[in-house]
Amino acid sequence: MADEAKEKDLELDNSGKKKKIIIIGAVVAILAIGGGAFMFLGGEPEVSQAELDAALNSGGAEASADGSSAAPTTGASAGTALYVPMPRPFRFNVPGAARDRFVEIRVQLLVRGADNEEAAKKHVPLIESTLLAVFSQSNADDLATSAGKTSLKQKSLAEVHKIMTDVAGSNIVEKVLFTGFVMQ
Repeated sequence: MADEAKEKDLELDNSGKKKKIIIIGAVVAILAIGGGAFMFLGGEPEVSQAELDAALNSGGAEASADGSSAAPTTGASAGTALYVPMPRPFRFNVPGAARDRFVEIRVQLLVRGADNEEAAKKHVPLIESTLLAVFSQSNADDLATSAGKTSLKQKSLAEVHKIMTDVAGSNIVEKVLFTGFVMQ
């Protein structure tokens, strides 16, 4: 009889433990869902492109990400940001230490204002030629690193600025963006 009483007590303890585990699991799940909803809905407020452009145009000289102050230049930084895609990806071979590599880069140009967009579209063949000349001078070992890709973007932008200043009288292009980069 004493054994039966102990077995009943053990059965009650097991069912009580199961209920506690289920309740604790439910509370944790509810807290996780609530926290996720708060993070999703209560995050940073979104800022429209118009507000960013207004702040940029009214602020004069703006501080860049590295802390230096850059005065706005005429042509490249006036107006809203527009993107001019190059019509074809750049496909070329580059030499490497171990072997040659095939590279494909998709490029878009960041310009400011409709006038600069039209000028960039007008000179796409010249820009393509300039970019291809810069890309073909690269090395596969350099392009395998993020620093090499950043360096290639900077060289590309400098050459595009140089050629557009010669042809159109201003920089026109603010940034050269790699929207696709494949190396095999």
